[in-house]
Amino acid sequence: MAGGALAGASLSWPLVAATAATPDQTHRVVDANNGVGLHFVEQGAGPAVILCHGFPECWYSWRHQLAALAGAGFRAIAPDLRGYGRSDRPDEVDRYTVLDHVSDMVGLLDALGEDRAVIAGHDFGATVAWEAALLRPDRFRALIALGVPFRPRGFGTRVRPTSVMPQDKDAVYYQLYLQTPEARKELERDVRRTFSSLFYALSGDRPIPASTGGVAGLAGRGMVPRTGGSVLIDPPSLPGWITKPEIDFYVDEFTRTGFGAPLNWYRNIDRSWELLGIGQGATIRVPVLFIAGDRDFVVAANQPFVERQSALVPGLRAIMLPGCGHWTQQERAREVSAAMVDFLVRL
Repeated sequence: MAGGALAGASLSWPLVAATAATPDQTHRVVDANNGVGLHFVEQGAGPAVILCHGFPECWYSWRHQLAALAGAGFRAIAPDLRGYGRSDRPDEVDRYTVLDHVSDMVGLLDALGEDRAVIAGHDFGATVAWEAALLRPDRFRALIALGVPFRPRGFGTRVRPTSVMPQDKDAVYYQLYLQTPEARKELERDVRRTFSSLFYALSGDRPIPASTGGVAGLAGRGMVPRTGGSVLIDPPSLPGWITKPEIDFYVDEFTRTGFGAPLNWYRNIDRSWELLGIGQGATIRVPVLFIAGDRDFVVAANQPFVERQSALVPGLRAIMLPGCGHWTQQERAREVSAAMVDFLVRL
């Protein structure tokens, strides 16, 4: 896709699912200033708020917040990050570093004629948002991070991240597994099963057996067995916070695009760490809202960073959602939307 040729264009393709958008939402593609066409959905008018999704999601993960933010007087903008959905998918693996994603968000602001915005992110999108606020506070005036805390480069270790990720003879950390060809094959084998499994397995609705260590053992959900076979599970039912038509949207999107480009984020973990040397020692200086679930395995795995955030991030406001798992803005749509609006209005 030639992004420049589509700059500012409104798109008229058929929506994949009936729940994909509302008449108040606009789909567009713009050139993100670096040759990558970014598709996004926007709703409302007012101060801009950029919403960065996680893996394996797309703009649709913010469907509840788009309407809530627009209703509160904000211009809510939810892009498909590069490699996802209707955005471009560069072929080169090394074009998916954190700096590529941050550059895309700066280019998106330029294309939309916005000098500044609040940036929000969930999962790896939170990492993109943290680095955007760290490196370009002149463009991103505040930050909302969901699930992933601030992880300053050099904190705790000065070696490549993959070299210290947990692994043993029985299991390997999921971020290492997601770099392998086996991961892509598994995720693409049955896309409906993939999403049904992931949304259930990482949801706060999933029971936590005492035999696994209870809540304290949640970090173990980030480990993938080395034994082979499927790493996915067949859930007894869908969590109450997501419907079959909503699952259908994700299934249709990833059946069309595959998981290859999205997985390139994980293949660039060490490369991104190297590039972020430019920001080592820098401090987050913009207002920050951190929202997370106390049943999110990512929060459990990053507990040392969560505990030190108040010292590392001046002006931090943190909200922990009891019983909420990894899919924060979807599992607790009303609570997350209300917290975001309150934070934004206070700005």
